[in-house]
Amino acid sequence: MRKKISFVILGSSGAPAKQICTSKAVIRLFGAVLVAFFVVVGYIVYDYYHLRETTSQLQNREVYLTSQMEEIRLQRKQIQDFAAEINALKAQLLALNNFEKKIRIIANIEKSNESGIFGVGGSIPEDLDAQIPLREKHNSLMRDMHEQIDQLSRASGSQQEEFESLLRSLEDQQNLLASTPAIRPVSRGVKSWVTSRFAYRKSPFTGRREFHKAYDIAARIGTPILATADGIVTFSGKKGLLGNTIVIDHGHGMVTRYGHISKLLKKRGEKVKRWETIALMGNTGRSTGPHVHYEVRLNGMPVNPEKYILN
Repeated sequence: MRKKISFVILGSSGAPAKQICTSKAVIRLFGAVLVAFFVVVGYIVYDYYHLRETTSQLQNREVYLTSQMEEIRLQRKQIQDFAAEINALKAQLLALNNFEKKIRIIANIEKSNESGIFGVGGSIPEDLDAQIPLREKHNSLMRDMHEQIDQLSRASGSQQEEFESLLRSLEDQQNLLASTPAIRPVSRGVKSWVTSRFAYRKSPFTGRREFHKAYDIAARIGTPILATADGIVTFSGKKGLLGNTIVIDHGHGMVTRYGHISKLLKKRGEKVKRWETIALMGNTGRSTGPHVHYEVRLNGMPVNPEKYILN
């Protein structure tokens, strides 16, 4: 026979007491249900807080990912801007190279290095294909940028050397032009005339046929005599039959001589410029009248001065 348990419930205000009888099995079942209830409630509470924590973590991760995506977007923008700058610099360097080529063509100066400033290769893409994985795009673009930077560095150094070479060549040409006789030793604005050319003639002193190695221009005594090119005076004084004479060394093997001068205006060692007055016309030495005896010598040999008179 099953044992029963009785519960007495006392009433209030004189109400009669109530007795409830139940079996131990029912008590156990009720206890089990109560334990199960608290377990379920505990699990629900635990699951709620766990879910809330997980949600908070996901929100934080979402915020982090959002910030990371924004940072990646900014980095991508910076890389694209940098790539655009590299392409612009490359275009400018190519333009300078073409400009240098044009100057060389105009000045007839050969290029010391015929190889191009850039090797084979295109420009860096300034837009990134969204279909390509980000890491792959980043690595590929960085490789391209490093290659282009190295190429730009080499090209700029080469271009600088070419410009320096071109500048030296232009300076040499300028010096050569400035040092090459190109004008009459007597101004065109002064009344003058040619009395003897670079050719055979009958000597006014001996009457014999002889070769005249100069170009004689007659004018009034005191007429200014001009340097026909830039140079340095290497002689200023009396020189035998030429009388008072000035000799100018123009470099490059070119020398000019001016004889029969009345007054020397330059001394030995002085630098002179084309069109500069160096002396006054006279009749010193062996001469039949006031004139300038003008000689041009190239590497020590007399040459026709008329070839060097462009005005």
